[in-house]
Parts: sequence; structure tokens; C-alpha cells
Amino acid sequence: MISGKAIHKTYGTLEVLKGIDIEIAKGEIVSVVGPSGAGKTTLLQIIGTLDRPTSGSILFDGQEIASLSEKRLSAFRNKHIGFVFQFHHLLPEFTAVENLCIPAMIAGTSLHDAKRRAMELLDFLHLTDRAEHKPSALSGGEQQRVAVARALMNRPSAILADEPSGNLDSANAKELHQLFFTLRKEFNQTFIIVTHNLELAEMSDRQLLMVDGRIVQS
Repeated sequence: MISGKAIHKTYGTLEVLKGIDIEIAKGEIVSVVGPSGAGKTTLLQIIGTLDRPTSGSILFDGQEIASLSEKRLSAFRNKHIGFVFQFHHLLPEFTAVENLCIPAMIAGTSLHDAKRRAMELLDFLHLTDRAEHKPSALSGGEQQRVAVARALMNRPSAILADEPSGNLDSANAKELHQLFFTLRKEFNQTFIIVTHNLELAEMSDRQLLMVDGRIVQS
């Protein structure tokens, strides 16, 4: 489903990615592991179209995305890719359900349909009673589950997660990890997860070990 070939990324004279080849199948849960500074987050950002490679190609469901215009790339990202970060990045002035509606409305969905989809997801994640609460009134685990629901809003092809449990205690981290596998079972959802959490990495279908800008084990 996702295919990257000879991905290089340099910032000035610093070469961060040194010729990455990567293949991710539909429905896979793949963890990207390795020491700090190995290029894991840079690779995730490039796959997620938040950054562009210096050279190389990325195919997403057969479509070359690295060469798309900024406008088309933004539309592609909104429709096909969901993101979950270590810090949930929920907008503090909006309620949980409003935070979920935003990406759908950006994609052109009506408020009525966006809210219906948002409530379906909140119900699936056992957050219906938190729908009208703002992030400050939610626990850390609840905030991250709302962030996962937001990532699912537009039925993306893949969810990219960068240290998703890094800011959670062990109980909430375990719950979040299990949620990823539940979503794969229910929706055949694809996940690429950058993590230092060995438990999550070992649960994944595959681990990609990055060292010094290269994948050295897959």
C-alpha cells in the first residue's frame, strides 16, 4: 500500500535519511524503532507528506505523492492519512466532538454528517459521555483516544503515530496499544508507529530498526 524507494533527506549539509526503501502492506501494524537521531520521525513526516524528500519516490496506493503541488498534497493528506502524536494537539477551545469534526469539514463534509461520524467514533471508543468536554477536562488517556478518533475521521488509508504512548502512564499506554489492534481488526486499519516502547514494538507485525539514517533490519 505504501512504497518508498531510495528516500534521501538532507538539511543543508546534514544527511538525515540515506536511501530508505520501505514497503507497508494494507492492514499492517509496523513499528519503527532505533536510537534518538536515527531519522525515525523524519521518515514518518515524509511518508505522511508533512515534509518532502530531497530525492526518492513515495507511492501511496499506487499514487506518486512526492511531486504533488502543495494544494493537492494537503488535500491528499487530509483524506488519506491520519496522525497521532505524543502530545495530542487537540485544540483547547473546542470540545472533543468539535475537534473531531474539523478535519471532516476541511474535507468538505457537512457539519451534520461530520458530527454524526464523530459521535459514532466517540461511541466506539467509549467516549460518548465526554463528547462535549474540552481537552482540559479530559484525562491524558481520554485526550489521546480523542486524538485517535480524530485521526480516523476521514477514513484514512493509514494512521501514522509518533511516540503515541510517550506521554501516558503504563496503564493508559497499554490501553492505547490494544486499541490499535482493535482498530486493525475492525477496520483493517494500517499503522506506522515510531516508538521507544518495547512492548508496543514487540506487539507489532514487524519492527523496522533505523540506525544513522538507514533501515538496518526489517
